[in-house]
Order: sequence, then structure tokens, then C-alpha cells
Amino acid sequence: MGFMVLDHVAEILEFSFEETRKPQRYARAELQIGEARAIFLKPLEFMNRSGGPVSAVKSFYKIRPKDVMVVHDDLDIKLGRMKFVRSGGAGGHNGIRSIIDALGTRDFPRLKIGINRPPPEIPADRYVLSRFTKEELPVLEKVTETASRALIVFVEKGLDQAMNEFNGISIT
Repeated sequence: MGFMVLDHVAEILEFSFEETRKPQRYARAELQIGEARAIFLKPLEFMNRSGGPVSAVKSFYKIRPKDVMVVHDDLDIKLGRMKFVRSGGAGGHNGIRSIIDALGTRDFPRLKIGINRPPPEIPADRYVLSRFTKEELPVLEKVTETASRALIVFVEKGLDQAMNEFNGISIT
């Protein structure tokens, strides 16, 4: 979900990501949005190693943890819903666990995008790596568009404004 949203933001704002392999493998874009400077990052390591690239970019640019926004999927949120949170634990998400470990704090905001819980017969790790169904695609397109706008609001106006505008809305 995070990459889908970032790719859509890149489409809206007409920028592209440039890939690097040092010190970690990631793709990034740096741009000015209104008065704000933003660095968009797509870690290209395995998801459970996302923390390395996030920490490297945070340290290089001297970004405070409260200014690091992580966009990710969430099994505990219904497809078509999303919410900003200020901080929290990993909630079983190995990518978030890696970022918490690398940053040494749980205190960074996230934009959680719901993908539903898997049926009982499908393990969660297999479910999160599977493709969305044809029936889910229209909702996925709408939530990706909305999450992209929400991320831009976060950059331009801050977390409080993004939470006020986008938390609690349902895309379905």
C-alpha cells in the first residue's frame, strides 16, 4: 500500500524516484511542496528490513522522528478505510517493527491503510503478499487517491490538519 500511495503522489506532483544503493538500497525523491520540503522514500530492501533505509535517510537529512511519516497496510482496518496515528507499536507488522528498531522509537506518525483480515485458512504473511481481487480494485483505487491527497496535506499543513480532514472517512 505504501508504494502504491507514493507512486500515486509522484504521478500527481509529477516527480520520479531515483534509486541508490548506498548505504542502503532505496528510491527517493526530494521536492518542495508549498513552504515544505519533502523527501519521499521507498525502501527497496525486504519489508522486514525497511528500518535501515528509513534510518539512513532520517540521519542524513537530520529529520526528527515526528516528521517521518510511514504509509503502510493494516490488517486490522477495513479495506476502504485509513487513518493517521501519531505513534504506536508494530501491531505485528514486520516493516514497522524494523523501523521502530532502527529509529529507536515508536514515536513517528503513520498513515495506516486497511486491507482487511485474511480468511482463517490463509496465513497473514501470505495474504499481505497476495494480489488484490478484481472486486477490491475499485475501492483500492479510491483509497489510494484519497491517501495520496492526505499525504500531501500532511506535508503542506502538518499531522493535525491531515488527521482532521481524513481520519474517520470511509472510501467504500
